Amino acid sequence: MSDTHFDVIIVGAGLSGVGAARHLQLNCPGKSFTLLEGRDSIGGTWDLFRYPGIRSDSDMYTLGYSFRPWKESKAIADGPSILKYVKDTASEASIDQHIRLSHQVKRASWSTADAAWTVECEVGPDKTLTQLTCNFLFMCSGYYSYAGGYTPDFAGTERFGGQIIHPQKWPQDLDYAGKKVVIIGSGATAVTLVPEMAKTAAHVTMLQRSPTYIVARPDYDAVADWLRARLPAKLAYSLTRWKTVLLGMYFFRMCRKAPDRVKALLLSGVRAALGPDYDIKKHFTPRYNPWEQRLCLVPNGDLFTSIKEGKSSVVTDQIETFTETGLTLKSGETLEADIVVTATGLNLELLGGLEVTIDGVPTDVSKTLSYRGMMYSGLPNLAASFGYTNASWTLKCDLTCEYVCRLINHMDKKGLRQATPVLTDPSMGTEPWLDFSSGYVTRSIDKFPRQGDRAPWKLHQNYALDIMNLRFSSLDDGVMKFSNPMKAKAAKRVAETV
Repeated sequence: MSDTHFDVIIVGAGLSGVGAARHLQLNCPGKSFTLLEGRDSIGGTWDLFRYPGIRSDSDMYTLGYSFRPWKESKAIADGPSILKYVKDTASEASIDQHIRLSHQVKRASWSTADAAWTVECEVGPDKTLTQLTCNFLFMCSGYYSYAGGYTPDFAGTERFGGQIIHPQKWPQDLDYAGKKVVIIGSGATAVTLVPEMAKTAAHVTMLQRSPTYIVARPDYDAVADWLRARLPAKLAYSLTRWKTVLLGMYFFRMCRKAPDRVKALLLSGVRAALGPDYDIKKHFTPRYNPWEQRLCLVPNGDLFTSIKEGKSSVVTDQIETFTETGLTLKSGETLEADIVVTATGLNLELLGGLEVTIDGVPTDVSKTLSYRGMMYSGLPNLAASFGYTNASWTLKCDLTCEYVCRLINHMDKKGLRQATPVLTDPSMGTEPWLDFSSGYVTRSIDKFPRQGDRAPWKLHQNYALDIMNLRFSSLDDGVMKFSNPMKAKAAKRVAETV
């Protein structure tokens, strides 16, 4: 077997990439593949982020893979446990033997004549250029830049005498015990950091421009524990998974149909946790409706407990300037700080910054239209794995992997080498790739493809609907164009293996 040519190249060896490799093993067992990972270790997000208390904000019965039950007791798992889950999956299925570390993919060029992608990587610290080829390119590199997170240009940072840290570049030797900490932000990272750092810090202040919806729930799933004690692990996992999916879909639908009712319900939970005297309206009542941005989950209400105990506090204001000893706010209030954490979001990045060329012509992928939320108009034999915004990432990724495997097997059966989504309907309207008001999305949405206003170019945030569209729908939908016949001998050989 060639060590430079593969049937499938998977870019990324995190949760998505390892899952994609396992789906290939199970559904396309005759296909050769490799995973190209830009960093020197696998795990993606769960290896990159090392800040205190890092955890999932989705339950592991849906963030876990469809093919490998989550067997740990905690439904809301910490980062190291999730990383172990990914590594164990790779090891048990021998996927780790197919991973090439320190291979940073930079460019991909498609040749119709060869029905192949040439993938160019920078390898190792010396960034030695290496080329590999494949028939199908599967991008599992996530949606944000690993180079660094987003930090606004705050005035006066050069004067500040303490440390300014972004969670994406957390120093492992940081000692915050007995220190005054200000965490800028109100998203999932901020609400995770606050109660964890407050355990040893002198005090932690969460400084936010505006509030986010925050929901407390137990980190254990009592139903899952009951099922697991009485049923085989795979069946218990599947039932728990569907229970969680259906409840999530119901809640999301309620947010769309009766936002005021859901808003009142969410705020009543915060009020019950913090008491009637706390200023819920100022600090925990967002200006938008539930699920117009992602909800933040606090397991066991740890953020609220920390606030009630006086170990942390929330300030809703805007920054005027950094000073030598902290921050001055627009209201005139000052916050003293030894450490400032800018939990201010990610920098979104399409396909890991990949440069794409089709038959010698550079292609701007942001100008394409997204097909079924995973492929792009005019780009042959290329798919990308993206998760849901309103549910667990892996739910959509599992379905994407199943579809890609179906597509590859279909081409083999037909003796064809190329599958290209082609937009032929001139009346197709377009919409942003994501209908989401979070800052990290609105800052970068113009760098992403648009979606259509109807199937199969419409992106659904609905797991049940996607099951029908991706698992059971016809591949020959009039939009996916199959072409580029195999040579007779090759077609016969491939057909015999399918």
